[in-house]
Amino acid sequence: MKILSILAQKPHSTGSGVYLTELVKAFDKLDCEQVVVAGIYKEDQVEFPPNVKFCPVFYKTDELPFAIPGMTDQMPYESTVYSQMTEEMVDGFKGVFNAKLKNIIDSFNPDLIICHHLYLLTAIVRENFPNYRIACVCHGTDIRQIKKNQLENEYIKENIRKLDLIFALHEEQREDIAITYGVDKSNIKVIGSGYNNSIFYNMKLNKNTSHINLIYAGKLNQKKGVMNLVKSLENLPYERDKLTLKLAGGNGNNEEYDMLLELISNCKYPVKLLGKLNQQDLAYEFNSSDIFILPSFFEGLPLVLIEALACGLKVISTDLPGVKDWMDKNVPNNNITYITLPTLINTDEPRLEELPLFEQNIANAIISCVNKSYDNTINLNDISWDGVGKRIMNLIALN
Repeated sequence: MKILSILAQKPHSTGSGVYLTELVKAFDKLDCEQVVVAGIYKEDQVEFPPNVKFCPVFYKTDELPFAIPGMTDQMPYESTVYSQMTEEMVDGFKGVFNAKLKNIIDSFNPDLIICHHLYLLTAIVRENFPNYRIACVCHGTDIRQIKKNQLENEYIKENIRKLDLIFALHEEQREDIAITYGVDKSNIKVIGSGYNNSIFYNMKLNKNTSHINLIYAGKLNQKKGVMNLVKSLENLPYERDKLTLKLAGGNGNNEEYDMLLELISNCKYPVKLLGKLNQQDLAYEFNSSDIFILPSFFEGLPLVLIEALACGLKVISTDLPGVKDWMDKNVPNNNITYITLPTLINTDEPRLEELPLFEQNIANAIISCVNKSYDNTINLNDISWDGVGKRIMNLIALN
């Protein structure tokens, strides 16, 4: 099968970029002929399997003079906020991608086009290539964008409803897609997620059992709950030299990052900023830690939870919609500790008056994890990117 994969932003970076990259690798193992189109900067390094042709669209050029539009308002690299795009920027975005894709599609003639994000670029692809079979993977951030801003809103929804197939990460997201975009639920299939078991596995490192190492990985911004995580440490009872928090990830908002640095400087415990890590280094940091914490206010299906479990960590997460049900079904006995989310406004903004309780609940979850024994031999054999790739191929064959 000939597959064209399309993403408006960087591959390899952020959850959706990693998801695209791993799917491309899985399809390569199935002997699919592939082309990938994604948005990058000229200095970026991109690696796909040798048989995969990569056709970049470059931002910050004469044709596209602005930064990469981000599916969240704070990305771990320089980005444009979709809601702040002008009509001229949108027209340029449409024109450049449409021209690029027309040349590629005319020469490649794909059997299947897979877009990522139920948003602007997917709508452009559907509108301009009506005779091709087009599917799209939802990552959750797209739903948030369509709910939070009016940029090309009806145009996007109209063309999303014309897609041949939509892939959701879990059942609750499937329901949300149907309501938000007005899509028939029979056209939305749940495919879940995977992880790279050649990178993320339990290395069985010797750890200092008298010291507690906490770790977070993701964007360093408020929507991910990172500030509240740092504040929550004030509620812990341990001596200062008995606990360390490590934060892995890049920041996309200088003002929020400065706020984070101030919180860190006044924190009761040491907080180490690891920066943005490649997957190998992140796996090592996971293996060097005891507890992984994801205090995020909004996610699709966080790959990082699976990766942390694979590395033998105790895991704490906010009780994100659909995530617990999917994890319990696909990773039985995962032993994840869930924290109740505060009331959210505009999909990902917590009520300020509820944050002190939220921070206390994070601290309580940390204490609980420290005190409980843990069997870290969780069976993740069924959670693989190869499995996700095969599920997609089976669903395509049936539809």
